Amino acid sequence: MRGTGTIVNVLAVLLGGSLGLFLKRGLKERYQEILMQALGLCTIFIGVSGALKGMFVIEDGSLSTTGTMLMIFSLVAGSLIGEWIDLESKMEAFGEWMKARFGGKDDNQFVEGFVATSLTICIGAMAIVGALQDGMTGDASMLYAKAILDGVIVVVFASTYGKGALFSAIPVGIWQGSITLFAKALEPVLTQQIIGDLSFVGNMLIFCVGVNLAFGKRFRVGNMLPAMVFVVIYDAVVMLI
Repeated sequence: MRGTGTIVNVLAVLLGGSLGLFLKRGLKERYQEILMQALGLCTIFIGVSGALKGMFVIEDGSLSTTGTMLMIFSLVAGSLIGEWIDLESKMEAFGEWMKARFGGKDDNQFVEGFVATSLTICIGAMAIVGALQDGMTGDASMLYAKAILDGVIVVVFASTYGKGALFSAIPVGIWQGSITLFAKALEPVLTQQIIGDLSFVGNMLIFCVGVNLAFGKRFRVGNMLPAMVFVVIYDAVVMLI
């Protein structure tokens, strides 16, 4: 049945988050702090490895770079639009709304946990390609694999940030479910080149999330999200030229 992959992914996030909350109750503050630093470091290297995979190519036996103009155009234009719209404050406002109903006044990490976890598990090629495969052919195997990875990630996030990490299941369900639902219409637009470039820029944003986790907030990653739209615009223009 189409859509099963996203349902399983959402359930894995909820299960992993619940396990993380259980573990958090037994962790002293100093352990939570070192865990957050370790999580940030892991996220940094996940982002770096994915970005470098998209940026470096071997041509005629030598290493060269590609995608520089794509990177500059999409991140600069996307960040300017995102800052104008102020997407991050809207994500935080949604987090505050959920906190008021489900988190509690004393849960100071609810919003940060929701935003950081959502950005980490929603950005990436597996979410796009897996949801497309599920919608077009009913093959949800990639989303099943992603569900396992996300479950493990959310265990760590929830054990560090608390209840807010569980609510990342909402944007996962909306994002992947929408792609699956409109897969037939998106298939001609999302070529392999575009999906690869989305993964490239998405991994750069994941790197920024990792820096924020490890060193405190340095990047307004939410305001950089429109860069993903400008990746598609850039590739479309290049194809026309």
